[in-house]
Amino acid sequence: MTTRRSATRRELGGFLRTRRERLTPEQVGLPSAGRRRTPGLRREEVAVLAGVGVTWYTWLEQGRNINVSVQVLAAVAQALRLDDAERRHLHRLAGAPPPRARPVACDPALAAAFQPVLDKLDPYPACLRTPLFDVVAYNRAYRFLFTDLDEIPPGERNCAVRFFTDPDWRGRYLDAEIVAPRMVAQLRAAVGDAAAHTVGELRERSAEFAELWSRHDVLPQHHEAKRLHSPLAGVLNLTFVSTSVTETGHRMTVMTPDDDATAERLTRLT
Repeated sequence: MTTRRSATRRELGGFLRTRRERLTPEQVGLPSAGRRRTPGLRREEVAVLAGVGVTWYTWLEQGRNINVSVQVLAAVAQALRLDDAERRHLHRLAGAPPPRARPVACDPALAAAFQPVLDKLDPYPACLRTPLFDVVAYNRAYRFLFTDLDEIPPGERNCAVRFFTDPDWRGRYLDAEIVAPRMVAQLRAAVGDAAAHTVGELRERSAEFAELWSRHDVLPQHHEAKRLHSPLAGVLNLTFVSTSVTETGHRMTVMTPDDDATAERLTRLT
């Protein structure tokens, strides 16, 4: 076990060194200080950028067995300009929990790749959304589930924002008082405090959301039963099945009928 840990630490040191050597002072806002004998940044420069001690960072790069917190790893990753894949690799080598995926807008290519999959699921409503609950792709059944989603501008197709600020959208949920705290807890579990813009907007526009957010409840998204009243299909008893489809937290949600009457009514959406 000790030998394996030592090997992993050496790999960590090599990884940090190569990431450091690929950067120039100009790329990170530091003066070049003339000609350099070695490529990239110096260890002391990385330490300054990350806000850690030079000796501590040197030991880390040397593969010594020192304690590393998630917060410090985040600072080192930021200093070295690591992307998401590199951040996860850094945490794995350091024996730390994986970093929380940073909320990102959906890549149009990803949405386009999932569109044929979503279309095949008709008449079951299905959508692809970001960690921030922005719906970025959907099939015909989902389009008409709450309203005509095509009539809502793409930047305003956020499930959480619409639930807490649009009475018509919220009114489609027959058990809205149950859905509200679960939705907030799922949003926090997905993005924590990282969704500053979306959370800030909701806290300003909805006192209910602000109170629920202050509870700090977290809830994973897997599957749950919900009752909806669709303007086209009537009362629907559905199970929402949500699956993570990317390492950045994008999820595909499919709504399946809980009874034969709901199954028949779903065909009205397509």
